[in-house]
Amino acid sequence: MAVATITTKSFETLPPIKRKPLPTGQPREWYETHNRRLKAMRLAIALLDSGVYHPANANNRRIRRTAARIGIHPPSDVTCRMVRTLIHDGR
Repeated sequence: MAVATITTKSFETLPPIKRKPLPTGQPREWYETHNRRLKAMRLAIALLDSGVYHPANANNRRIRRTAARIGIHPPSDVTCRMVRTLIHDGR
């Protein structure tokens, strides 16, 4: 019987992503929302990688523990809600 294996590159071997500066002239709320979405995406990816596939398993405490583990500031309740939405919609 043939077995297929999938190999992926480690994150340490990938080159860093070049970031573009944010556009100027936007209202402050736009920047806050943009950064909140980025943080929520990072947290959702980390939770999915750790085996949390259902929003009910991603309570605020677990999301904040994950944030501490990956080295970002603790998210607000709004960001936690956004993380659960991303996990739910990603199915």
